[in-house]
Amino acid sequence: MKQWYEELFENYGMKYDHENFTQGTVGECDFIEKEIEYDKTARILDIGCGTGRHSIELAKRGYTVVGIDLSESLLKRAAEKASEQNLKIVFQKQDARNLPFQKEFNLVIMMCEGAFPLMETDEMNFQILQNAANALLTKGKLIFTTLNGLFPLFHSVKDFLDKESREGNARYENHSFDLMTFREQSITLVEDDFGNKKELQCNERYYVPSEITWLLKTLGFVKIDIFGARLGAFSRNDRLTTNDYEMLVIAEKK
Repeated sequence: MKQWYEELFENYGMKYDHENFTQGTVGECDFIEKEIEYDKTARILDIGCGTGRHSIELAKRGYTVVGIDLSESLLKRAAEKASEQNLKIVFQKQDARNLPFQKEFNLVIMMCEGAFPLMETDEMNFQILQNAANALLTKGKLIFTTLNGLFPLFHSVKDFLDKESREGNARYENHSFDLMTFREQSITLVEDDFGNKKELQCNERYYVPSEITWLLKTLGFVKIDIFGARLGAFSRNDRLTTNDYEMLVIAEKK
């Protein structure tokens, strides 16, 4: 049986590129480049690459990128976009919980909840971080965004998502947040590229900064910084607050 995140991104390649959360790519890649000190020899792994927006932008800037995702329809769209721009990017269908890469990359990115933290158990989410760590070379960096567990303690997730959504985007209903597990259950109503309407039972894990820090330390990361994640404008100047729906995590391997 397919999980909700597999169903959500089936035949969703065209619609995905018009979601409001995909509009900050250039600014986010500016930040990523700065973090790796503009080193064009850096090899980059993009986990949960979707339609390849970060992979393509980074490849345009001269970096070697491998993009992986679980969705064939998103990968197909990514390959089409790369081909249109004559970019050589390796896109592979891979499950982030079971990756083959060992000490191959200088940088791993997981943007916009790319795989982590969508999994149905905390152990699966941890496996994704573990595989990202395994893929990195010594002193390699992991940069990712994830849901900020401080946000739902102070705000309504439903109100936030209602405000963010636009015509034609996914709609979210029946929210509930479990304080014991920091998991949010909701129903997402979505229409795919072919006009098929779907109703999906979603389950996402929010993390508090201390949890992320502890998880990454157990995986051999020595420098871990966490900030507020502002769409298209990542910055080390944005201290994480309870108003940030997402957090930006930057971790360095020893």
